[in-house]
Amino acid sequence: MVELSSRGQRVADQIQRELATLIQLEVRDPRVGMVSITGIDLSRDLAHAKVFVTVLDTVTNSGAITNLATAEEDDLDLLQVRDNVEALNKAAGFLRSQLSKRLALRAVPKLRFFYDASIENGQRLSGLIDDALNADKDQRPELDFDNLRIED
Repeated sequence: MVELSSRGQRVADQIQRELATLIQLEVRDPRVGMVSITGIDLSRDLAHAKVFVTVLDTVTNSGAITNLATAEEDDLDLLQVRDNVEALNKAAGFLRSQLSKRLALRAVPKLRFFYDASIENGQRLSGLIDDALNADKDQRPELDFDNLRIED
């Protein structure tokens, strides 16, 4: 990730806010579901923007819709995620033109969308930590893990 100037960071933040609104209200592609923009990596010259998105609701192999916050790693339908990213990349020109109407910039950066798996990885790691703590509780029942404090 390129270190941005304060102006570059403000532009990236503004693009993130406006894109979130545009995707929610203006994109009519049925392949685009509930997506959240997790970050924007803007080039130094503000000509290119990598937009990182996470798919919040996805369809599992069984056809049921699950929320990412409660989904297991195996439940995520990667085809659905890829379809969302492809649809957003197809709509990139439209979104760029809409951004040009909303932002006071001389040139609006070209947009490319990428899937951000950091939330999914964080949930998987959190689950592994919870499993390890539960296994430790089962092996050492004499310790009260809920009231255990680590002191400096």
